[in-house]
Amino acid sequence: MVLQNNSFRGEIPPQIGNLLRLRHLILSNNSFGGSIPSNLSHCSNLRILDLIDNQLVGGIHSNLGSLRRLEYLGFSANSLVGPIPPSFGNLSLLEQLSLQQNALHGEIPEELSRLERLVFFQLSFNKLIGEIPPGIFNISSMLAFYVGSNQLRGSFPSDMGTTLPFLSLLGAFNNLFTGMIPPSLTNVTSLRGVFLCNNSFRGPIPKNLGRLTSLQMLVLDANQLHDDLSFISSLANCSNLKDLLVDVNLIHGSLPRSISNLSASVEVISMASNPIHGSIPSALGNLFNLSALNLENTFLTDRIPDSIGGLYSLQELHLSGNMFTGEIPSSIGNMTLLNILDLHSNSFQGYIPQSLGNCKQLIWLDLSNNNLIGTVPVEILSLFSLSIFFSLAHNNLSGSLPLQVGSLKNLAKLDLSYNRLTGLIPASISECLSLRWLYLEANSFDGQIPQSLRPLRALEELDLSNNIFSGPIPSFLAELTLLEYLNLSFNELEGQVPKAGVFLNASAVSVSGNRELCGGVPSLKLPLCKLPRSKNCCSTKAIVISVVAGSLLCLALLVLCLSIFFYRKKKQMTTDPSTKLSLEHPFLRISYDELLRATGRFSESNLIGKGRYGMVYKGILDSGDMVAVKVLNLMQRGASRSFVSECRTLGTIRHRNLVKILSVCSSVDFCGNDFKALIYEFMANESLEEWLHPRTIGRDDEHDESRNLRLVQRLNIAIDIATAIEYLHKSCYPPIVHGDLKPSNVLLDNNMVPRVGDFGLAKITTVSAEATGIQDSTSTAVRGSIGYVPPEYGMGHKVSTPGDAYSYGILLLEMFTGKGPTEEAFGAHFNLHSFVQAALPDQAMDVVDLRILNEASDQQQEIMIRDCAASVLEVGVACSMDSPRDRMDMSEAIKELYSIKASYETKQRSTRK
Repeated sequence: MVLQNNSFRGEIPPQIGNLLRLRHLILSNNSFGGSIPSNLSHCSNLRILDLIDNQLVGGIHSNLGSLRRLEYLGFSANSLVGPIPPSFGNLSLLEQLSLQQNALHGEIPEELSRLERLVFFQLSFNKLIGEIPPGIFNISSMLAFYVGSNQLRGSFPSDMGTTLPFLSLLGAFNNLFTGMIPPSLTNVTSLRGVFLCNNSFRGPIPKNLGRLTSLQMLVLDANQLHDDLSFISSLANCSNLKDLLVDVNLIHGSLPRSISNLSASVEVISMASNPIHGSIPSALGNLFNLSALNLENTFLTDRIPDSIGGLYSLQELHLSGNMFTGEIPSSIGNMTLLNILDLHSNSFQGYIPQSLGNCKQLIWLDLSNNNLIGTVPVEILSLFSLSIFFSLAHNNLSGSLPLQVGSLKNLAKLDLSYNRLTGLIPASISECLSLRWLYLEANSFDGQIPQSLRPLRALEELDLSNNIFSGPIPSFLAELTLLEYLNLSFNELEGQVPKAGVFLNASAVSVSGNRELCGGVPSLKLPLCKLPRSKNCCSTKAIVISVVAGSLLCLALLVLCLSIFFYRKKKQMTTDPSTKLSLEHPFLRISYDELLRATGRFSESNLIGKGRYGMVYKGILDSGDMVAVKVLNLMQRGASRSFVSECRTLGTIRHRNLVKILSVCSSVDFCGNDFKALIYEFMANESLEEWLHPRTIGRDDEHDESRNLRLVQRLNIAIDIATAIEYLHKSCYPPIVHGDLKPSNVLLDNNMVPRVGDFGLAKITTVSAEATGIQDSTSTAVRGSIGYVPPEYGMGHKVSTPGDAYSYGILLLEMFTGKGPTEEAFGAHFNLHSFVQAALPDQAMDVVDLRILNEASDQQQEIMIRDCAASVLEVGVACSMDSPRDRMDMSEAIKELYSIKASYETKQRSTRK
């Protein structure tokens, strides 16, 4: 009875069990449901029982083991449950057993070892557990052995290649197997495919693979194989080889030139996520049939050879997460069949090749996290094929966004963030109707948020933060019904925040850093909007003019008096070099008398901090503004120099993550003693030190918990601090070295945005000194705070930007371990750096701050938090290496931290969906 490939449905008629002479029952590829009829066991003459690809449920009846003449038994691609009946061991004539793609559970019965004629053994994609019965490896007639995607464990016998001499296909992927891959497999010259990925096999890859002349597919990825790349040379003898996948192992060494000797039939090479180093051999371009090359997340360096353009058949090229330098080869434009080009997170320089516009079949293009310059090529924006992902984020691209962006009509995700793009968002973006994710943050786009975004009804995430957008928030953003994430923070927006759509969910919207915004839902904590002025306000114009005129007269007299006063004061101060300050920006003039009133006569109740050179008090000026007043202890050696240093530094720089100095006071007190003070913005959330170690300042346990910083908060603070230090090092001319970076010198404002302060040890370097990495200093004494001072300072080296990088690395480790750098627990031969370095990567969870781990609500979240924290700790270790030349600088640290944050938030959003 052959009824395969039809559309029969319902249950299999039980009357079939009455067909006692039936030899073939083939009902495959139909829609039969229900259970397998139990009375099929009456058909004792059955040779073939094929019920593959139906909708059968229930268990497999053990009485089917009585069909002694059965040669073929196929129940694959159904929804069968329960164990495999041990009675199947009685089917002594059985040659093919196919039970894959069900929900069978339990162990593989030992009785199946009696099936001496078995040729095809297929149990993949079930829920089987335990070890494979040893006797099954002795069925010498076996040609195909498939047990993939179960939960089987144990190891393969070392003589497997001898006991299964005719094996052609070996599939044991996605299980829990351990031990070594049996070297004896190289004796099985008939092997065409080996699929052992996603297990825990360890040890070397079998030698002499070249003996497997029939080998077409070698898939060993995601194991713990530890070997060099010498096996590549042996594979050159495998003239039929098509797929070579060994990624996510512990394979090391440099790529040998012999890789170009692989068979011309090779189509896929994947060695990603292995500690491979060196460069790509230029002869790799000889593999002209290669369709996919994946070498991402290794340690490859140097330039990509131009010869790679000879891979005309290539459809996927993955080289991200390496250390490639130089320009992106224009020869890549010769790969006209490319679907995916992923070069992110390298050190590529120069311009984006216009030749990429020749790749008319690209659906995925990622050039993010490099050092690319120039404009966005219109040739790439004209690629209609781009439909999944296009990212140029974290580069140094400049200029405006070309009108051709409207050609990306099929694109789902566009990321141009963290560049230097300027001007307006082109109106043509309205044609990108498939966009679901649009990221334009951290550029210099200006003007109002354009109405051209209105037609993008598919948008789920939109980030326009850290630009120069002005005007009101357009109401159409509240009409985008699919929008789940909106970031408009740190622009110059003004007016009322809408109260509809995505704006109703404060956790999905960020508008911080726009000082003129008001209203919105209460959880946004914005000020209330002022009521519009009354129409009859003009009637008071005359009164206003009179008041203004009187005020101006008084002000003129006051300025005259002050001019005389400061002229005399200036003459008095010319003898004091510490008061000769060259400040670029004008400051408020605040007298000693006003500071005395503001701080309650420097009352201890207003004392909020103690530093090396003085006390910090909370104060309220006559204007009502709350400030922090740092009063210098001029008896302390170096205090006057510290005062001048902070004035010189903070008086000439502006950055949102640096403490803003409002005024200085250099005068005398009522007893005639010299008095010097610095007046800063008041930071309501105190210092980072007090959030990382709250018990050190006398708070009880309950309050400690309320001051805990969550993982994302710590990440944001870490990125902002690094951004401030990078600004000092690379955006100031000449560069500035902070010299004393530590948690107590990082203050947090109302929105928990960090401000780096205390520039008492800052040094404004010379260009020549910065170029050599050695900075000017007026003293050979060690400056800075114990634990945060780089080791070279103790050997007489002068302050430098790598010194700041060291301090930042220690601060980063402290933020994510909760441990200070000088704790006694480290012992005499250990410090925070070595303590964390010794734990990475396997014991990272042992050193991460428990308060971070407590955020996890389930195992999946715990894994995400673990991975994120471990990656951050790796950055901290890289920044705090002993040798200055080995340290990661601030730009690279920012790039890594942003990448870590983006990865974590993407995973978070995917779990919420």
